[in-house]
Amino acid sequence: MLVSRASRAAVFAAGAALLLATSACGSDQPESATQTQVRLYGTDANMMNSYAGELKDRASLINGMTGTSPMMPLSASFKERLASVDPKLGDYTYAPETYDAVVISALAAQLAGTTDPTAIAKQIIGVTNDGERCEDPAACLGLARQGLDIEYRGVSLTRSGFTDAGEPSTASYATLHFDHEKLNDGKTEFVGAGDESAASTRTPPKAKKQRAGEKAHDAPLVVGGLLPKTGDLALAYPPMAAAATLAIKEINAAGGVLGKPVVWIDGDDGTNPDVAKATVASHVRHGVHVIIGAGASGITRAVLPDVVAAGRVLFSPSNTDAGLTTADDHGLYFRTAPPDTLQGRALADVILRDGPHKIAIVARKDSYGEGLQEKVRAELERVGFDGDRVKLLSYLPPADADAPPVDFSEAAREIKDFNADAALIIGFSESAAVITALADAGVQLRH
Repeated sequence: MLVSRASRAAVFAAGAALLLATSACGSDQPESATQTQVRLYGTDANMMNSYAGELKDRASLINGMTGTSPMMPLSASFKERLASVDPKLGDYTYAPETYDAVVISALAAQLAGTTDPTAIAKQIIGVTNDGERCEDPAACLGLARQGLDIEYRGVSLTRSGFTDAGEPSTASYATLHFDHEKLNDGKTEFVGAGDESAASTRTPPKAKKQRAGEKAHDAPLVVGGLLPKTGDLALAYPPMAAAATLAIKEINAAGGVLGKPVVWIDGDDGTNPDVAKATVASHVRHGVHVIIGAGASGITRAVLPDVVAAGRVLFSPSNTDAGLTTADDHGLYFRTAPPDTLQGRALADVILRDGPHKIAIVARKDSYGEGLQEKVRAELERVGFDGDRVKLLSYLPPADADAPPVDFSEAAREIKDFNADAALIIGFSESAAVITALADAGVQLRH
């Protein structure tokens, strides 16, 4: 169910009050001789069914782990259509955002009447605001071909459109729970975040009407993937890849863009700057107009200068680093994933519900991990959670697949000595090593 902002604020305040009350009652008590049990919390890529596989025969360690991810209730129809592309699909993380990024790009090109990336970029924000409402590629393309302003509402973009910065003004987050090494869908809760008044009111350039049978001289539109087929974020690739394939399929079934089928060129970001840069260079050589990706915020930061220099559009379905809102992108970067300014509060809310006394926040050392870590810390401080009750730690993720796993043994002992009763893990697949290190250090994980 979706919860209103007022209701969520009440829950957040109640959690904070409970926290402060329990903290006050126990603040003068001596530390227990028995090690406190630690409840695990996660986010995004470590709140997926596939994450359990990263722990192999120790997957039971995540039983009871709770966390958040940008997510909305998905229709049976959307899931069935994804299954037609990938019958083995077990997760849907960032699938809605990927689908919408591809569809919005196609609609922007149709409205622009050209595949010129700069012209496409000028239409993208307007596609989501202040026009005739439409909710699927066929209907939206039909309106766009008539030169009409449209307001696309898709799978992830449901409440309001993009801000002037080219990102969602509102979002939906899911609170997820691991039971017996799988996410328990019956326990999933959805909460809304953001502000509809933040949606852009700028008027886009006038749309070009397409005459029957007319084909643009620079068609077809070529879209390239920059998704994490390999690397630490590879566990998120299957739903993203399936959603991109589905979007291209449905766009082309509706007649394509500018009179021709949209072309998709696959590409890997490797969760690695070098791999991603090579893919971007390849896409530029092959005439890609819009690049869908990168998967990780840090990878986007690494390739954005290259994309801007080449005059292409970069449209990510999964970047959440709040700092990217003000990136020097020359108006060419967009995202369907909400910034972590919204998720920080949702995560803090989830943790506070359990009334912890001391929290360790562990993050991968990059713009995503440390950015979200700081947002959660600030939210905890905002409700009176003193700094000496929060311990911040970070780790360097492996440079590549052949590098040794994360060594978190010393930091795990720090968490044990800190006597934390909550630990938030912000990372990708490599963060499984953090959980096993905690267990190896004798930290009792609460299930």
